Amino acid sequence: MMRSLWTAATGMGAQQLNMDVISNNLANVNTTGFKKSRPDFEDLIYQTLRQPGAQSAAGQMIPTGVQVGLGVKPVAIQKLFSQGDYQNTENQLDMAIEGKGFFKVLKVDEEVYTRAGAFKLDQNGVIVNSDGYPLQPQFTVPDGTTSLTIDPGGQITALGATGNVLSQAQLTLYKFPNPAGLFAIGKNLFRTTPASGAATEGNPGVGEFGTVAQGFLEMSNVSVVDEMVNMIVAQRAYEANSKSVQTADQMLQMANNVKR
Repeated sequence: MMRSLWTAATGMGAQQLNMDVISNNLANVNTTGFKKSRPDFEDLIYQTLRQPGAQSAAGQMIPTGVQVGLGVKPVAIQKLFSQGDYQNTENQLDMAIEGKGFFKVLKVDEEVYTRAGAFKLDQNGVIVNSDGYPLQPQFTVPDGTTSLTIDPGGQITALGATGNVLSQAQLTLYKFPNPAGLFAIGKNLFRTTPASGAATEGNPGVGEFGTVAQGFLEMSNVSVVDEMVNMIVAQRAYEANSKSVQTADQMLQMANNVKR
């Protein structure tokens, strides 16, 4: 059987995975805090028919060898944590991180991290995300609060009707040596892994940590134009690999028809 059949099949599988990633990016173009993904590929092993640098029968060194590649395989789907655009919501519980950092929320008994700052209040006045997971450090808005302010440094202040301070707390952010190593668990949440490294806590605006913008949301960093171009490239690459399969099949048919 011709190698090209199996080689082209690996190419079609790779482009199918590429389309899966592009589709997920486009599906989440309006998802708050979503970070787009990019697939990485590498070539497979090579069948060596003649070793480079081998000696010929005349004793001369062969400058180049004969190696036939056997296709491609996916090796990574990387999250790209570039900054997304901001949307002004004028909602006092919405927060966007301008720069590096993640919010931390408590998912049952597990600490997880997110860039989505669309927070709300639960029945007890606790600041939670859309799934009801409390923001960490936890802050409860006291009864009688008429306005809530969050400064760029993460200072949360609950004010009463006369402008008196009812409660204050410090919001902290978290960063990682390798954010691309975080494990996406859905719901705009990430879990730490050995590849991401341990979380480092810090106040917004201090060191490498970004600041907090109240009344704004960070939108997805997906560019629709870029994804559409990537889709066209993936489609044409898939088509070219399918043509390779058809051509190899036609060559096999010709070989079978040599003797009728």
